Amino acid sequence: MSRLSNPLIERGILLETVEERDGNVGRPSKRLDVDASTHHFMGVKIREHEVIAAVTNLRGTVIASAHEEFRDTSPENVVEIVARIYLRFSASLKLSGIGIGIGGGGGKQRSLLSASFLNWNDVPLAAMVEVATGAPTRVENDIVALCKYEDWFGSAKSDARFAVITLGIGTGFGVVVDGTELVNDDYGVGLVGHWPMDPNGPLCHEGHRGCAAALLNSDSISRYVSEALGRHVTFEEAIRLAEENQPAAIRIITDAARGLGVLIAAVCNLVLPDRIIIAGEGVSIATIGKRAMIERALSLRAKGTTLPEMTFSTGENVHWAQGAAVLMIQAFVLGEVSGPIGS
Repeated sequence: MSRLSNPLIERGILLETVEERDGNVGRPSKRLDVDASTHHFMGVKIREHEVIAAVTNLRGTVIASAHEEFRDTSPENVVEIVARIYLRFSASLKLSGIGIGIGGGGGKQRSLLSASFLNWNDVPLAAMVEVATGAPTRVENDIVALCKYEDWFGSAKSDARFAVITLGIGTGFGVVVDGTELVNDDYGVGLVGHWPMDPNGPLCHEGHRGCAAALLNSDSISRYVSEALGRHVTFEEAIRLAEENQPAAIRIITDAARGLGVLIAAVCNLVLPDRIIIAGEGVSIATIGKRAMIERALSLRAKGTTLPEMTFSTGENVHWAQGAAVLMIQAFVLGEVSGPIGS
């Protein structure tokens, strides 16, 4: 044990606490604990017009956050914003690296192969950020990053198998089995975005009737409530109206939650998870329509089966940045990086 723990103690990841004697002959034992305050990491979530950043300690706890909006979606401009936020945080904290989560397909945590919402293709994002900041950087699909957080520090840290469903501008899905995210070269291109939910539902922009994009996406819900009320209604306002039991809004949100129940049943039947985590800025769809969602999910499962433990995130965007920070926490703990580039 000493041989295994000494390198981690030397790197400041573990610290020795009190000595303990159990009455047996020999040297007393020392408890080990994680010294969470010795290292900090910056996680970044890149959205269509916004950069959200969070600084965490070694346990993934957020201690500071920031966000900055942008209109220029070029990689160079976004990297400049990330570097500016990093400089601001690093003025008072020593940061051991940057993790970036983004909706799209990634390449070995270094490049971004595609991000359609930004019109990005083959962007060497990690290298660009490293040049701008001098900090080691990892880039990953945002849902994979979120799964890593839930597995190491979140509600699924004791679960062998769990699934994450994210709701917002799109519908995302991730599965972790024994600490490993199930991904391949197709991951990050919206694999459940057009999952069929209601054969009589509305059309999505691809012409699919009643799919996840048509029922669950935030812009779709905004459009339906706007049409019902005869004025423009944002997604956030649609959620607020549903919480206030406005008839049209509550019907639309409940229908969406019922569709989500179809996806949950499929996940249960195919993946057999110990837990399902529902996250993203659209998590209120699940909380408002929870009863309809669960009833629909159970109706599509075999008699005698149940649903796994369900966990609902806060829906705050900083949670995505927190997940991105775990990319670098893992790299640091596993000895893949040790500090600023060139140190």
